[in-house]
Amino acid sequence: MQAILFDYGGTLDTNAVHWSNVLWDGFQHMKAPFSKDHFREAYVYGERRLAQASIIQPSDDFYSLLLRKVRIEVDYLVEYNFWEATAAEKDVMIQGVADYCNTQVQNNLASVRPILKRLSQHYKLVLVTNFYGNIHAVLEAYNLNFFTQIVESAVVGVRKPDPQIYALALEAAACAAEEVVVIGDSYEKDMIPAKSLGCHTIWLKGEGWVKSERQDTGAADIIVEDFTMIESLLLSNKG
Repeated sequence: MQAILFDYGGTLDTNAVHWSNVLWDGFQHMKAPFSKDHFREAYVYGERRLAQASIIQPSDDFYSLLLRKVRIEVDYLVEYNFWEATAAEKDVMIQGVADYCNTQVQNNLASVRPILKRLSQHYKLVLVTNFYGNIHAVLEAYNLNFFTQIVESAVVGVRKPDPQIYALALEAAACAAEEVVVIGDSYEKDMIPAKSLGCHTIWLKGEGWVKSERQDTGAADIIVEDFTMIESLLLSNKG
């Protein structure tokens, strides 16, 4: 094994908790007076808008991204009468949710960061992510500069689950598929396209967008439920 291809969102930052659930926890923390179903509408709208419009700037770190993302969701909830709120109440909600989510990420990365550092001493680490064009700023702000190559959807023009984004990552790593392992939290977006190219795969299985038990897990060579389990799997033969 020569390289590890990591997903970012939901894998490194939340330990396989889908971002919709992290954000909803943030809204609940702020005692939001609307339902989870209404929030999910706002979340889907926000993700589509962020993917289609140049709202996120390359210099935006993740906290800046959170503020923009949550504002889009809150504006949607108010516009569609799921929440009656003043401008001041909206601002308090946006700040509180962003603060909560950023703290969750910081706490998770405190254990992820040293693992990445140790893995980087034995493998090429490559990041393969559906992101908004600002992943370099995010990694810099969170002190996650362990990756030799970064393949970001907004930059390369290909998004998961298209296998081509993983083909580009293999090219960037200068490795054959059988020489890499792909690690991600999404079975559909990470495991299936990576396995279709012949990569080894580790599925970080957690709290997804919907709660369901997959019957077909054949695209995942190994399934783990906590990021910390990955280190022993990949360093067991490294001495």
